[in-house]
Amino acid sequence: MLARSGGMEIAMEQEKKAWLVLADGTVLEGASFGAQGTAIGEIVFTTGMTGYQEVLTDPSYYGQIVTQTYPLIGNYGINLDDMESASSHVQGYIVREWCDQPSNFRVAMNIDEYLKQQNIVAISGIDTRHLTKKLREYGVMNGAVTTEYETIDREKLLEDIRSFVIVDAVKSVSCKTIREEKSEQGLYRVVLMDFGYKRNIVRSLKNRGCDVTIVPSDTPAEEILAMKPDGIMLSNGPGDPEENVEIIAQIKKLLDADVPMFGICLGHQLTALATGAKTVKLKYGHRGANQPVRDLAHDRTYITSQNHGYAVQGDTVDPAVGEISHINANDNTVEGVRYKEKACFTVQFHPEASAGPQDTSYLFDEFIAMMRKEAK
Repeated sequence: MLARSGGMEIAMEQEKKAWLVLADGTVLEGASFGAQGTAIGEIVFTTGMTGYQEVLTDPSYYGQIVTQTYPLIGNYGINLDDMESASSHVQGYIVREWCDQPSNFRVAMNIDEYLKQQNIVAISGIDTRHLTKKLREYGVMNGAVTTEYETIDREKLLEDIRSFVIVDAVKSVSCKTIREEKSEQGLYRVVLMDFGYKRNIVRSLKNRGCDVTIVPSDTPAEEILAMKPDGIMLSNGPGDPEENVEIIAQIKKLLDADVPMFGICLGHQLTALATGAKTVKLKYGHRGANQPVRDLAHDRTYITSQNHGYAVQGDTVDPAVGEISHINANDNTVEGVRYKEKACFTVQFHPEASAGPQDTSYLFDEFIAMMRKEAK
């Protein structure tokens, strides 16, 4: 029997097997690639046709087993330029088919080699359309990718899957020391609170003349303000926003200082929580590079890059405190808030893209304009 794996036809019996085990007891058999072993996490899906390397290195995927809905992954390999962080943060990886002979002038290795390097357990040969439909119908669920199903204690594995919870996500991915990133112009100084930032946030700021100071997520507000920043950036990041109680307390202090602030993704959610709003876990989240967002002020729709499983509850945003500026065109969830009497705005989507459309990169220009205005 022949099967397509890694872009080559090989005998099925020569393939190493892997299994996907879901919390509801479903077991799907496929082929192993990447590392050997067992990885337990929350299974999610992302809909981008490209950008798998950025997905693998996005810290917001911490604790999650990522399903790529596009059927062929790895055809342009892995390069050293498009990493959004220093390592992969996914818990496991699921694809329909992967390519072992990538074609790209920048390629450094294929995706199988990279996953082995990062010790990520992966599975191919899965009907990812069926899996995605299941997650859409029943919601994201815990699961495991394993190469050890024939020898492992299956009852214990199912218990471990069902009890899995993502905790201390931000703490796990945030930097531990302060780091400086200088621009050529040095026009503004921005402090970036690292909740699991993507490198293109820093690139987007540096390209606009900002010197960026990246600080750990637990940095006190007083220490940040002592740096005398022109602006403060609140990054993306993983996990349940409500578990970050101390960070939320520090954001309250930063808001009171009235330094220009711009929040993305988790930074958006934490700012909402700091101002009295609430967040809710979505059924299956928004992940991919093709999410439509309506800009309410200008009656325009943008296609955006997104990666989140939680959203700000619109009816908990106090209209005296903030105005909802953007909504998701698919489900009307909150995608942006502009705060009244504060030099602060936040968005749920990713204007830095990587991967995905750069339609909303103008928001970085608005942040620059806000800092310029406050500096006068």
